[in-house]
Amino acid sequence: MTELLRPQAIGQDLARRDGPDKVTGTATYANETPVENPAYCHLIQADIARGRVSAVDTAEAEDVPGVIAVLTPGTSERLSSTEDKELAVLQTTDVAFRGQIVGIVIAETPEAARQAARLAAVTCSEQTHDVSLSADRVDLYKPDKVNPSFATDTSVGDVSAAMDSAAATVTETYTTAMNHNNPMEPHATTALWNDGQLTLWDSTQGVHSVRSTVAKVFGLDKGQVRVVCPYVGGGFGSKGTVHAHVVAAAMAARALPGRAMKLALTRQQMFSLVGYRTPTIQRVRLAADRDGRLSAIALDVVEQTSRIKEFAEQTAVAARMMYAAPNRATSHRLAALDVPVPSWMRAPGECPGMFGPEVAMDELAERLGIDPIEFRVRNEPARDPESGNPFSSRHLVACLRDGAERFGWADRDPRPGVRRDGDWLVGSGVASSVYPASRQAQSDATIRFADGRYAAEIGAADLGTGAWTTLAQIAADALDVPLDLVDVRIGDTDYPFASVAGGSSGTSTWGSAIVAAARAFREKYGLDPADGDEAQGQVPEYQAQERYALYAFGAQFAEVRVHADTGEIRVPRLVGVFAAGRIINPRTARSQFIGGMTMGMSMALHENSVLDPATGHVVNHDFAEYHIATCADAANIEAYWVDESDPHVNPMGSKGVGEIGIVGTAAAIANAAYHATGVRVRDLPVTLDKLLPGLD
Repeated sequence: MTELLRPQAIGQDLARRDGPDKVTGTATYANETPVENPAYCHLIQADIARGRVSAVDTAEAEDVPGVIAVLTPGTSERLSSTEDKELAVLQTTDVAFRGQIVGIVIAETPEAARQAARLAAVTCSEQTHDVSLSADRVDLYKPDKVNPSFATDTSVGDVSAAMDSAAATVTETYTTAMNHNNPMEPHATTALWNDGQLTLWDSTQGVHSVRSTVAKVFGLDKGQVRVVCPYVGGGFGSKGTVHAHVVAAAMAARALPGRAMKLALTRQQMFSLVGYRTPTIQRVRLAADRDGRLSAIALDVVEQTSRIKEFAEQTAVAARMMYAAPNRATSHRLAALDVPVPSWMRAPGECPGMFGPEVAMDELAERLGIDPIEFRVRNEPARDPESGNPFSSRHLVACLRDGAERFGWADRDPRPGVRRDGDWLVGSGVASSVYPASRQAQSDATIRFADGRYAAEIGAADLGTGAWTTLAQIAADALDVPLDLVDVRIGDTDYPFASVAGGSSGTSTWGSAIVAAARAFREKYGLDPADGDEAQGQVPEYQAQERYALYAFGAQFAEVRVHADTGEIRVPRLVGVFAAGRIINPRTARSQFIGGMTMGMSMALHENSVLDPATGHVVNHDFAEYHIATCADAANIEAYWVDESDPHVNPMGSKGVGEIGIVGTAAAIANAAYHATGVRVRDLPVTLDKLLPGLD
């Protein structure tokens, strides 16, 4: 058990410290880095899904006024490491997916670079490609592990026997669509080589991970690479790992040593180069007795990866621990296709993986004649069904009960398709949320004192989640000083090592390092430090995960209205209640919960990256056609939490809040759409064409 901080600054509802800079336009993002006389580059991309570049004619492109150079597979530098095929930019003429980088134009202006890129003549010899995912492919394979290091398959008991003897069962297939992260700030990098030193101003979720990866690719010592990122305009996981454009920017900059190079991806390019959430096909089997006790849970998932680099989404992992059942089985199978590399997207694994099971829970509850909230409560496990460890804290039932009261669940008629408001069919649905409460093994922090002020330094990244503010609150309590005496310095590899902002682990990890540094500072200098005093701290050895199951939980409630004649779908109200440890800052936490729920609504109703099987191209690759939820969609979203402080997770007693808000939202909306119409949609997104055939 960790010694918890006494909350003083922690728990205050504070405005974000970075807010004024952002709303006044003075916050500096990667592409806005003030450098002298920058050059600009634009990427040339393959227009085939598989094949080989057979010829490149750059003459017309080079004739464009302002063009400095055009890099091609035949003229680019050789990289030190091509182990990661996604990052082996221009190292081969092979084309592995549509949109792959096959050239880089360098010019005096971004307009000249873009025009020249259109004029470069790239001839490709096309090969037969395959971009179609299905569950009946004969070449599906079992990966060695699923992200990041979970067992691919698990099995306890005999699911088939339990299904045969159960009072009620569900065996259905559910699908989630391919989704793209699409943060407001496109991916961008400014790169500068100077005397063998590389500086990258990059829009990233982890400056130190960028430094490590780029140093390896270019054969540099880590000390030769500096990465700076004070502000990020969103990432949702897509900026949590290095993508090819970062390498391309550094390559272009090395062609002009001593001159900074700027590369900002277009919205369309982001659909090829910076990851996405794989589509999933989920076969769910549930079995229960007449009292509503689950006897079996099984989830078998099929998803896709790229031929050049494997990424296996851990879609079935949440099903292993969510509810009690003596017979359980999960599996993951991949199809290696001629597609870009999938990657992290907000709550990878849990977000898509809770859709099928939570809709199936709704279906089984109806077959048993049990209220869906009560059905979930009856299947609460006393311990983690997978590990057998006790939960460090688990207040899912409290979230369900509190949410039901706030939502007005008691007034709900359980019969589907019976409630109307004029021409609108009205329904309500519920689903559970879960996300691991984790912290990374390594992060360091320094506390400095000068001119009567304390500074906490750590190379963390703030994606817009509030780290600039919450880390100051943590430091103030750890030092036992007023918050207005504490500054935070983040977003630079010149500061101590910080883990990537991912897996809702940032605050837990970085905060633990800051607490350790603050305690070391007080032990060393007492309450009266002198100018120049400093102390270091690092994340202490973490053994709680070996003894406890560490998770945050939540409950999502949705009201859905479907027009009886047109099938138009609206979600006038979402209510989420979460148990996520001690809340560091209610304002930033509520923003994260609501943001996640809004993104979950977007997944439920709109988001679908349409891949043309004939070309391997995502055809709706812009905001005009890749629909996402807007302010008009998010009419009334309420987020609450139950009081919880978990001493096993970290010294703050907190859990991550960045991702749990998106988990379960889509299932709650799909369940509510069924309750409104009596039409069960098992394939996301829930669109009117899927509802209309079943409407009277």
